[in-house]
Amino acid sequence: MSTLHTLRPQAETPATALQQLIARDQLVAHFQPIVHLGSGAVYGHEALIRGPAGSSLEFPDALFAAGRAEGLTVELEVRCAMRALRDWGPQGLSGKLLVNMSADALSRAVHDMGLERTLLHFSSCGVLPENVLIELTEHERVPDLDALKRAIAVLRKHKVGIALDDFGDGRSSLRLWSEIQPDLVKIDKYFTRNVHAQPEKLQTFRALLQLAETLGSRLVAEGIESADELRVLRDLGISYGQGWLLGRPAAEGLAHAPEAAQQVLASADIAVLPELRRASGSGVLAAHLCTQLPTVGTATTNEQLYRIFSKDERLHALALVDEEQRPIALVDRSQFIARWAKPFFNDLYGRHSCSLFANHAPLIVEGDTGIEELTSVLTSPDQRYLSEGFIVTRGGCYLGLGTGQQLVRSVTEARIEAARHANPLTFLPGNIPISQHIDRLLASGREFVAAYADLNQFKPFNDHYGYWRGDEMIRLVARALALHCDPQRDFVGHVGGDDFVVLFQSSDWESRCEAIVNSFNERALSLFDEAALQAGGIMAEDRHGDMRFHPCTTLCIGAVRIRSGTLSRSEDVASAAASAKREAKHGAHKVYVMEG
Repeated sequence: MSTLHTLRPQAETPATALQQLIARDQLVAHFQPIVHLGSGAVYGHEALIRGPAGSSLEFPDALFAAGRAEGLTVELEVRCAMRALRDWGPQGLSGKLLVNMSADALSRAVHDMGLERTLLHFSSCGVLPENVLIELTEHERVPDLDALKRAIAVLRKHKVGIALDDFGDGRSSLRLWSEIQPDLVKIDKYFTRNVHAQPEKLQTFRALLQLAETLGSRLVAEGIESADELRVLRDLGISYGQGWLLGRPAAEGLAHAPEAAQQVLASADIAVLPELRRASGSGVLAAHLCTQLPTVGTATTNEQLYRIFSKDERLHALALVDEEQRPIALVDRSQFIARWAKPFFNDLYGRHSCSLFANHAPLIVEGDTGIEELTSVLTSPDQRYLSEGFIVTRGGCYLGLGTGQQLVRSVTEARIEAARHANPLTFLPGNIPISQHIDRLLASGREFVAAYADLNQFKPFNDHYGYWRGDEMIRLVARALALHCDPQRDFVGHVGGDDFVVLFQSSDWESRCEAIVNSFNERALSLFDEAALQAGGIMAEDRHGDMRFHPCTTLCIGAVRIRSGTLSRSEDVASAAASAKREAKHGAHKVYVMEG
């Protein structure tokens, strides 16, 4: 292998700990596997460098901090790369080797240190250049993008690949991704953590998949630590994964992924994607609804306030704040102008503080308050909030004012959007995501159970007690289903009215159905009055308009086993489940099971 020219400063002072470490060749390489999420095969390994065990430079943060402090960054990074190659070659494992280098160090190494000649001798380490990817780190500040692109061109001439590390960590550059078009883009572990339970992270991965397809890159999800995370990322179509579940860093690489990871990747079970089992909401916060309007203090007089309102007609209200910008009251424009127009108001109150007639109990909300929490304003007995608006704060300090008109419009838009994919009463997934999940189950080829839940004697109950209590009974069904289903394996959807669908992958689905019915039937009694409980039901009109006795409302479930290859369309599955439900109702069964 060719000799590397170092950039070590020439000095008379004693060698530092880092200089001694480099001179004695004491760097140590560990390798963490990267696994193909489709096949479960090990795609390659990332080389992670450590200093001598037990020393102050053992861990990477201290090691590279010392390199920056002593001006040895480029030499250190190149030495780390050479160490990785030397330790990797003898292991004889197939797959790629990912070697970390910063954008600045890579540019300087290629152009100033003869790295191009070094690459020609990779074979002396038993590593072919086409099996190496340079993983760009610390790419938030690229001092010379053109120099980096020239360096990458040199590497690619020798078939060395490029990866972009930790994309999305707050420092990464979308422009850099577009400019260098890396082979791999590694997504920061923040987005992987709990992706199975956080719809916004799942949507981020979907957006990055589209971007990767556009720019010709493949994604690596970093930080995979649980089976649920792995299953979701596999089902999303993420190419590769890295994390402790797939293998921890070690001196020896892995020929195969760990057994626990292989079981997840080989399983026919599909993930219940988070945005499909609960409404993710519109993402609108109170801060999005507010306008940054000026404020006044208690020293402002009514006469001065009138002049402020007169000069700016867009001011529907003004907040009164203290010296620390904390809101203490709100003055509604229309109410104030109405008072001002009364005879002698200016003479009597013009020089008084404007706080005299202000609302000292305004609605104050933090900027990160969600739109759903603000809907209570629409039904509040105090309708001043709709006319005068509300104050929005950040950390308790004034941020701006929101109007009732903005709130009504945003709530309406959010409800319309949510209703497209989720039932507005229970916020469970509606018909579209139910069909999408059935299609995913059919495509997976695994056996599952489609269960249709429906209420007996619900219409008489709803007519007798009113739709408010009827809605509460429907929500009670939703709670019983959520309580007894596995949220990671069983999909719960709300078709509409009192009709619900559960798509079971849990092997104990029959006992879960029994528990759902028993739980609901017991709790539903609390919605009847004492007379109905003593009688065992209510007198109400039937569907023909005749008064008759109806027993207390109960739940029944019709279930059908969907075996691999028996059905191919989601509507056929839905029809089969509906048939099982009819049998359950007509036969007075709690749970009726039908073969698909």
